[in-house]
Amino acid sequence: MTRVNRRDFLKASGAGMAAAALPVTGLTQMIAPAGSYSDYRALVCVFLFGGNDSFNMLVPSSDAEYNVYSQSRQNLALDRDALLPISPLTRDGAQYGLHPNMGAIQTLFDSARVAFIANVGPLIEPTTKEQYVNGTVALPPRLFSHNDQQDQWQSLRGLAPGKTGWAGRVGDLLRRNVSDQRLAINVSLAGNQLFQAADETVAYTMGRNGPLPFQGMGDAERAQLRRASFQRILGAEYDTVYERAFRDIQQRAVETVDRVTAALENAQPLSTAMPASGLGQQLGTVARLISVREQLQMHRQIFFVSTGGFDSHDDQLERQPPLLRDVSDSISAFYQATVELGVASSVTTFTQSDFGRTLTSNGDGTDHGWGGVQLVVGDAVRGRELYGRYPRLEIGGPDDVRRGRLIPSISADQYAATLARWIGVPDEDLGHVAPHLHNFTQRDLGFLI
Repeated sequence: MTRVNRRDFLKASGAGMAAAALPVTGLTQMIAPAGSYSDYRALVCVFLFGGNDSFNMLVPSSDAEYNVYSQSRQNLALDRDALLPISPLTRDGAQYGLHPNMGAIQTLFDSARVAFIANVGPLIEPTTKEQYVNGTVALPPRLFSHNDQQDQWQSLRGLAPGKTGWAGRVGDLLRRNVSDQRLAINVSLAGNQLFQAADETVAYTMGRNGPLPFQGMGDAERAQLRRASFQRILGAEYDTVYERAFRDIQQRAVETVDRVTAALENAQPLSTAMPASGLGQQLGTVARLISVREQLQMHRQIFFVSTGGFDSHDDQLERQPPLLRDVSDSISAFYQATVELGVASSVTTFTQSDFGRTLTSNGDGTDHGWGGVQLVVGDAVRGRELYGRYPRLEIGGPDDVRRGRLIPSISADQYAATLARWIGVPDEDLGHVAPHLHNFTQRDLGFLI
């Protein structure tokens, strides 16, 4: 008989969201020592689906570097006079500016609340152009593919098959320390994601504006009768383990929707105005969930939100600017909400994206690349800095493997490990979160206090 593991059963039952109500016991892998946290910390992943052209988000503006950038980017190069200047505390000899639509992030950077991670992406081991060309280095499979590279960012799986994401593995490692929480460590407002899949804990998935209620179970008299009937079904006895498991999943789902909905209804309204975009709505809901953390007895949380449209093969100069404005304004407003809630030092927001894009233009857009720039926001961030080596944006240069596809100089494993350590994963367990971390000298990139 084929053995069915717990997660496969939950997926087959169609109840992944429902099962996420509470942490689950029985972890068989290495976990952090049992205990409890006295503080609160949260990570908020903002995933930019499609592959953000981040070398038009953070641009070199000094003469020599800008001239190389302009020659490589051709008709996609931004006007240097339009860039929003930033002054990193640690200088590398170049000057930089932000996309003109990212004024809110510029303000946060100047106040040392933002750090940029230069040229980061999926790697299995440090990689040079010579090693890439000669095939003497292990590479993530199917580079430049949307689905595969989204999975690489979210799972850090490298060549090994796996069904868990790095945030899910963090949840498994921390679960014994948060056994009293009334909501799962991992919460997605953007559907089920590999990022939060785990061996033992299950992410809770909700809508962009809050928990998704059970259909047909509202306040009307007929709806109340329908709910009472459903509760009687849940209260019945069942013969098989599968029936009982499915009943328990549904029961936890009902309880969690009620619990979280009630907490949000009693939350104090925030004065911080969030953008009306999908990303703004998601981050506004995250802020509301954080505001009721004490009612839900929360100490550690990892949120997943997303926005899309970054696959700019065409019309990039028209399509990317409003997307970057939304990212800038939404993340900045969310940061201000954490200030209002008094948790700005306890909440760290960070971006991920499929990949960077080619430096070369395909006419009026760009194609799939590799390394790119990500940003991290919060009072725990050692901000007003660029971490890592910003690459020379030169076609045929030392980092270019073809058409301006740049080899990352920082691995996604290093990036994730730095975030995981901050939220509470012990150093000795970081290899479980980031499986290729042992191949890199620097385990912690240093951008978090």
